[in-house]
Amino acid sequence: MSYLVLARKWRPKRFSELVGQEHVVRALGNALDTGRVHHAFLFTGTRGVGKTTIARIFAKSLNCEKGTSAEPCGVCAACTDIDSGRYIDLLEIDAASNTGVDDVREVIENAQYMPSRGQYKVYLIDEVHMLSKAAFNALLKTLEEPPGHVKFLLATTDPQKLPVTVLSRCLQFNLKRLDEGQIEGQMTKILAAEQIEADAGAIRQLARAADGSLRDGLSLLDQAIAYAGGALGEDTVRAMLGSVDRTQVAALLDALADGDGARLLATVDTVAGFAPDWGNVLEALAEALHRIQVRQLVPGAAREDEGLAVDGYAERLRPEVVQLWYQMAVNGRRDLELAPAPRVGFEMSVLRMLAFRPEADAGPLPAAGQGQGAGAASRAPGSAPVSAAGDGAMKDARGSSTVPPAAQRSPAPEPARAVPEPASDDPAPPWAQDDAHAPTRRPAVTGAVAPAAAATLDPGILMPANTPPATSTTAPAAPTPPTTTGAAPAASAGTTILDAEDWLRHVAGCDLKGPARELAAHTAFVGHAGGVLTLALAPGFEYLSTSMSTRALSEALAPVLGAAPRIAIQSGAGGQVAAETLNDRRDRERDSRQSAAEETFLNDPGVRRLIEQHGARVVPDSIRPSEEN
Repeated sequence: MSYLVLARKWRPKRFSELVGQEHVVRALGNALDTGRVHHAFLFTGTRGVGKTTIARIFAKSLNCEKGTSAEPCGVCAACTDIDSGRYIDLLEIDAASNTGVDDVREVIENAQYMPSRGQYKVYLIDEVHMLSKAAFNALLKTLEEPPGHVKFLLATTDPQKLPVTVLSRCLQFNLKRLDEGQIEGQMTKILAAEQIEADAGAIRQLARAADGSLRDGLSLLDQAIAYAGGALGEDTVRAMLGSVDRTQVAALLDALADGDGARLLATVDTVAGFAPDWGNVLEALAEALHRIQVRQLVPGAAREDEGLAVDGYAERLRPEVVQLWYQMAVNGRRDLELAPAPRVGFEMSVLRMLAFRPEADAGPLPAAGQGQGAGAASRAPGSAPVSAAGDGAMKDARGSSTVPPAAQRSPAPEPARAVPEPASDDPAPPWAQDDAHAPTRRPAVTGAVAPAAAATLDPGILMPANTPPATSTTAPAAPTPPTTTGAAPAASAGTTILDAEDWLRHVAGCDLKGPARELAAHTAFVGHAGGVLTLALAPGFEYLSTSMSTRALSEALAPVLGAAPRIAIQSGAGGQVAAETLNDRRDRERDSRQSAAEETFLNDPGVRRLIEQHGARVVPDSIRPSEEN
């Protein structure tokens, strides 16, 4: 019994089926439709993003028996032979195994002959950077002036290794890494077509593990189907990938936030029971800290994270501590291979988070013999930094202190603190959030930074943290939660959506995620009456209309409309309406920004002088609006 893997079975056969890479499809489609087809193309990008697939579709468009166009028929003999890999005028060459000058000379000699069946003879050279220097030199003249019936399509994952002389003879297209949403949407579509049930969380894990490569994602999906032997559950996929549940990441953060070392190591023992990749656990911890920091500093740009109470941690932890822990997680992942064992390296990373904190968190210098609870000494402005190197006062987790003789003779004056000390005799952990550090009450920095505050984020200036008393029951004051601007205000009960503009305003203010967000972005408003919201789904996106996504959209609209509406979806021919979808509006605004950026750049006097006087040229697709950079 022959089985065709998903990556080959679902390989796109026309440009409209490609996931992502719209900038490449647009350029190639216009070239094919207008007849302005260059003789050499170079496709670059990481593995599994569609380089070879685009080259094959391009070859099919050139040799389709119905004529050269951006939409090959897909049914003629030329199209079917190219799809099956037996078209005589499409020569695919693996440069990794044909690296010598003799192989290139054979290509050059055969290029002089007319194609056997099609209009063009197409040479597809994969991993072209593997050719030897002599092979490149032999290919240059033919690559610059090939016969009119020859087209060269080059693909590589490492364009930096190509000679400049080759790059200058080709039109270069850089293929982007796919984001998790694009991979997740394609997996959902394939699983529905294959009639395989899967949890949304399982698909999300596979999309994240694909790391921007759709081919890698489909290979993982094949492996997960074989591993599960049926429906794909979130726990099953997690066990296959060796990843860690978000609840375990939350447990690690809870123990760190509470300063509870025993609970921290107990959580590490629990995580070890899953036999994880410890580097992936540190990566998940760093990702969680990143989301917490975004919620603290830029609340409007924060994304929801299932299984992690981002808002709670944003209120409990100080922003500078989140930054410090993030750096420790990233550096710990880098140092894992140097550790005696991966688990030891992971434990030292989280124990480092438990032990150290920024110098600005340090309390006053304790008197000789003072017990646990006093902080470490702060330094005066302009003085040498207090660090673990031994030139300042240190205080360990047991509360003992060591003060250099010089410090005892002439103590430096204590500077004004940017952070007020807790008034309680039994303070919360030093990294806990307080009113002075709550995101909503954080003052804007408009002038020079005081020396003590400037040292807050210096990773070289670290102080050991105090271990909080075991009998402490005092909790930190609850701060004012961050205010998110831009969301649509809740409407009164019984609100009716009046028109398409009203629909776009309401759906933009809803808290949507996953498939429900994609469904809302690709639907246009038709009508709203009698508690029924009728929407039109754009053609090609019918797979988004599921009971789960429709229910999630209805529940998200309930706070806005006063009650959850019943949603009726029109798809297929019924989806052809004049109303604009949220996705259409975003595309239109992005195109508008791009056009404005290109016009501004090309009208710049300096740019015009370079083009007119020095023969400079603008690299295609290299201009970006400033907000995208």
